[in-house]
Amino acid sequence: MRIRMTVMAGLATLAGSVGLYPLFMGGQWFWHALGAVVATGLGSVAVRRLRVPAVFDPLGPAVALLLYCTLVFTPGRALVGIIPTQSSLGGLGDLVSDGWSAANRYAAPVPDGRGIHLLVTIGVGAVATVVDLLAVRLRRAAPAGLPLLAMYSVPAAIREHGVNWMVFGVGAAAFLALLMADARESVGGWGRMVFSPRWHEEPPSDRENPDISTLATSGRRIGAATLAVAVLLPMAVPGIHPRGVFGGRGGGTGGDGGRTVTTPDPMVSLSRQLTNPDDGVVLTYRSDDAERPDYLRLYALDRFDGDRWTYSVASTSKDKVSDASLPAPPGLSVAPSRLVTTRIKVSKDLRDLQFLPMPYAPVRVQAKGDWRVHSPSLMVYSLRDSVGGRSFTVTSRRVLPGPSDLKVGGTYTRDMLAEFTYLPKSVPDKVRKLAVAVVKDARTPYDAAVRLQSWFTRTGGFRYDLTVGTPEHGSDLVDFLTVDKRGYCEQFAAAMAVMSRELGIPARVSVGYTSGRQNPSGEWEVRGRDAHAWPELYFEGAGWVRFEPTPAGAAGQGTATEPAYSLAANAGGTGDDGTTSPDPEPSSSVGPGGRPTTGPRFRNDLPGTGGSPVVPREKHHGGPGYAPWVAGGTLVVLLLAAAPAVR
Repeated sequence: MRIRMTVMAGLATLAGSVGLYPLFMGGQWFWHALGAVVATGLGSVAVRRLRVPAVFDPLGPAVALLLYCTLVFTPGRALVGIIPTQSSLGGLGDLVSDGWSAANRYAAPVPDGRGIHLLVTIGVGAVATVVDLLAVRLRRAAPAGLPLLAMYSVPAAIREHGVNWMVFGVGAAAFLALLMADARESVGGWGRMVFSPRWHEEPPSDRENPDISTLATSGRRIGAATLAVAVLLPMAVPGIHPRGVFGGRGGGTGGDGGRTVTTPDPMVSLSRQLTNPDDGVVLTYRSDDAERPDYLRLYALDRFDGDRWTYSVASTSKDKVSDASLPAPPGLSVAPSRLVTTRIKVSKDLRDLQFLPMPYAPVRVQAKGDWRVHSPSLMVYSLRDSVGGRSFTVTSRRVLPGPSDLKVGGTYTRDMLAEFTYLPKSVPDKVRKLAVAVVKDARTPYDAAVRLQSWFTRTGGFRYDLTVGTPEHGSDLVDFLTVDKRGYCEQFAAAMAVMSRELGIPARVSVGYTSGRQNPSGEWEVRGRDAHAWPELYFEGAGWVRFEPTPAGAAGQGTATEPAYSLAANAGGTGDDGTTSPDPEPSSSVGPGGRPTTGPRFRNDLPGTGGSPVVPREKHHGGPGYAPWVAGGTLVVLLLAAAPAVR
């Protein structure tokens, strides 16, 4: 039954599963993985003892894994706590669905949950089954390394930094031990040495016990060299370890080479902070602003794929903030503004954050470290330095537009429309019709923006609710706008930005913090519950300006504030002279992305803005949904390769 090889295969799988640690917040998942390995190992031994044909060998581990999952996750619905029933299978199915939803909703590391643990149990159990089939039953130990490698490919595909080199070394050592055990059993299978009469005629010598020390030494050297190459060679490849070999301050990108800046899903991080019962202080600051300070922005999300708002920054050495000055704010030319200096101190507990929180629009920043700026959005970030525990000073230009400044800023270029009003065809048409109905008598984009904000905060019947789940599909947006009308800042900001784009107003979603609260010493404190998302709309002459569709006050986001320019009493169907202008004639055209548009498009129907979008919808490479295809494809290749050996 090859018990020793079964044990070594299980240990190799368990060591390889350690590489999944970056995907989870807690450590409970590992014990479920251990149980899965033990269960599949016992199932494999059972089918081999019954001499089941190799083709049906996976049935034993599969049945054992099912019994284990039933015992651990749905014992109350099973016979004697372990025998599956229709009810227990339904419960397992519900947990799988919950786990899959959580895996696609949260960015790694995902929080612990029974659904997540069940997915880990099934995944590790499946890998253990394939490793045992190849290494033990089919005696193909070398190909068994492929499913083990598939487990490392999951965090490598999802997280920028992959897994620690020491963790990879543990898995590689376990795989080498599996190969050595297989080789030892292969040599031992030759049986005892048979001596001829000639051997007995000669005096006893060392020939009775052949010297294999040289071969053993060579094998150890080959194994050590292989392990060293596997661990050390990737460290020499540019880009694999942007923080350095041991996770320190590495070289990152060299020369003028570009690199895409990635970060955990901002919306997921926002949700976690808002619902975290430990509402600790994340940063403090002092400002010389004469009024209440403006929001502190981290991210500007300008791409909408129908489900999520994201961003993309291709960083080069030219983006370094060398002299502390930043590019001019896009679009700001005639609107009044004033300079504001803010001195910010970030808590050490704010880990894994590489973007500086600061008021928009920053024009100068003084911070130690290697910081870079994304010119179109003015996001300031680092490829290797963390914000946690840092203090820095930023000078920003606070835009103070009046209604008249924004009313005249509704003429946009083709490029601005193509990039910042693009919506995929998957956005339901009901969203466009609803947006048109809400702003039907608006004369300018500014009037429409004020009407949208007022609809969300006052007249639309919306309520602030932190218990609402994160929207995942276009239908969730329609339900939020027309049925539930409950949500928190993520839903309000995303909905207003989408509706603005439907109307031809360039829009994006920003994520960061509200201004917080001022303590008696004059210092402002920003807590986790002050995490916030809001839409920014573009007006020529004023640039990107903030709007606030999220309800504020005791029944809403407590520190959210509506900017003064968004509360103009004459926004809507009245002009500056108090006269009422007629409703605009609905126009029918083809907007960016090929989407038909009907309703007030103001002065944005410029020729040449239709057709294919300038910013195409990107394929999603960063979510857990990528993992099953990697593992599934690997298993298919393995089974096809092993098919000739099955008798």
